[in-house]
Amino acid sequence: MTKKQTPSCPMEAILQLLMGPWTAYILYVLRDQGPQRFGALRRAVPGISTRVLTERLRKLQGAGVIWREQTQTIPPAVTYGMTARGEELGTVLDSLGEIAQRWQSEGAFGEDIIAAE
Repeated sequence: MTKKQTPSCPMEAILQLLMGPWTAYILYVLRDQGPQRFGALRRAVPGISTRVLTERLRKLQGAGVIWREQTQTIPPAVTYGMTARGEELGTVLDSLGEIAQRWQSEGAFGEDIIAAE
């Protein structure tokens, strides 16, 4: 088994964290809608599987970008939200959201872009 090397460039490290499948979308939802229970978050990110959402959330929590709170109820209630470190990404996420909306209104996301997903 080969151990992954830690990126030497801080920009590479943060991009590796943020560019994983669905990661930016998850962060955008948490930024836009505030803390979310797991089921609500899964519904807010259409098309994501439970397994991938769980993996992404664990990775973000491990990096200190989001927090996780579990309430001992039946069934357990698990809520996720942005930490102070995650909130530092707020302006970046907001800017990406604004650009995405503008590009969508300009028709930049045609069928060929969507089909490539």
